[in-house]
Amino acid sequence: MTTYYYTASSLDGFIATPEHSLEWLLKQDIDHEGPMAYAAFEKGIGALAMGASTYEWLLRNQGEEPWSYAQPTWVFTHRDLPTPEGADVRFVEDDVRTVHREMVAAAGEKDVWIVGGGELAGQFADADLVDEVWVQYAPVTLGAGAPLLPRALDLELLDVARNRSFLCGRYRVTKR
Repeated sequence: MTTYYYTASSLDGFIATPEHSLEWLLKQDIDHEGPMAYAAFEKGIGALAMGASTYEWLLRNQGEEPWSYAQPTWVFTHRDLPTPEGADVRFVEDDVRTVHREMVAAAGEKDVWIVGGGELAGQFADADLVDEVWVQYAPVTLGAGAPLLPRALDLELLDVARNRSFLCGRYRVTKR
């Protein structure tokens, strides 16, 4: 079992705008079935963690579509948030270590994905729970926003790929 932080970033290291928007990302040219793309990655995932801002953005932007994830999803929040019909969403305030154990048990033979944001991924990294970081760098700068991963980590480059406009990197966390 591997715990991944898989995300996209602007070239200047932001995963969302100051308003927590991902609209900049959705305008970029990527092959959704191409190298290091989401579709193949997501098939191996058995449980997800996300912060409240990521969760709220997904809810606002899904429109009338059903919840995107079949996997159980832990949302770290201190607020009361709605749950999409039929979704396995679990709202938590617990320490990431406790939640990670629950996620690993729920994932079974599959892996765990820290969807976002960067601060939440940082909390998992602080607890020595992130094994790999995958970043799809978009050809855009934002100037400000939510940082990619506001922690000091040593990483080993495992793989690189170009997916249309994106530079994709896969890293192993080597020293926390």
